[in-house]
Amino acid sequence: MNPIIALRPPAVSARLSTPLTVTAVFKSVRLPQAAANAAFSTSGVARQGQTQRAGTKSSNTVFASVRDLDQFHTYQLLSSSSRRPLLTLWTTSYCPTCRVVAPLMQNLVESGVGEEEGGVGFCTVEYDAPDVMSAGLGMTYMIHSIPTLLGFDAQEAQVQTKVTDGRKLADRHFLEEWIRTEARRHGGRGGGGGRGGRGGGPVASRWTSFFGGSR
Repeated sequence: MNPIIALRPPAVSARLSTPLTVTAVFKSVRLPQAAANAAFSTSGVARQGQTQRAGTKSSNTVFASVRDLDQFHTYQLLSSSSRRPLLTLWTTSYCPTCRVVAPLMQNLVESGVGEEEGGVGFCTVEYDAPDVMSAGLGMTYMIHSIPTLLGFDAQEAQVQTKVTDGRKLADRHFLEEWIRTEARRHGGRGGGGGRGGRGGGPVASRWTSFFGGSR
């Protein structure tokens, strides 16, 4: 059973059409303190919006947290133009599990996971940021639990591989495979495929099966 904690702070729940659930994680993850602090920087222009590993053709990019619709669309356009999927982690200020998952994901992306497969962009989306809530981003992409991992390829949400299971979100090996799978899309949408693969087919079916039950 995947235990969850229902959290509905008055300042937030009053503005949501449906209550969010916050997934509880029971697996310890150790990360450098610097990575944990960077993931929850309150600066809207941290790293001038992004950091990128130098010296590789298809390097990964970590963007600053999304706090409004323009930011979100900008990151989508940048990722789409470079044919690299955008990986988003939806968080809230009152989510304790997010403080485990966000730095873990950032650490993996910054360490180069997925670069051999074509590279990815990564950002957190602050679900309870006023401008994000007023734009209805969470409703648009059916974000009903926090944290949620959702990939975008060519600006399209890849809902088949959306992850909300708390244990999977805290599993380093699972996240590494998830990042690599998303990186293989290369603007081809579909199911992630093998090296150089596009769209659906047997490989896509394999990964749909692998991620089955992650919601």
